[in-house]
Amino acid sequence: MAEINERLSGIVAKDDVVLFMKGTPLFPQCGFSSRAIAILDHCGVAYESVDVLQDMEIRQGIKSFSDWPTIPQLYVKGEFVGGSDIMMEMFEAGELQELMAEKKVAQAAD
Repeated sequence: MAEINERLSGIVAKDDVVLFMKGTPLFPQCGFSSRAIAILDHCGVAYESVDVLQDMEIRQGIKSFSDWPTIPQLYVKGEFVGGSDIMMEMFEAGELQELMAEKKVAQAAD
């Protein structure tokens, strides 16, 4: 378990915003992942995605790493934010945009 946690720590530390999801931003494989991508795109931030369907070790490991049972999972500057429902609530309240600004997250390239 320590090995996967180390791997996950490296992944979330590498980029400002990391989304663990089912599928890819172009081809999300579930509605929740699709919603998470739409939210991040609306925020206009640069993000990295990890397709948990491609690696069962990551798919299972991320759940214990964050102590969160579902996917997608959003990390900002190495900190776990939540899943798609939390992302939606924060986005609708303007809190997600504030968090991205506070953390000085890189903007998406046009």
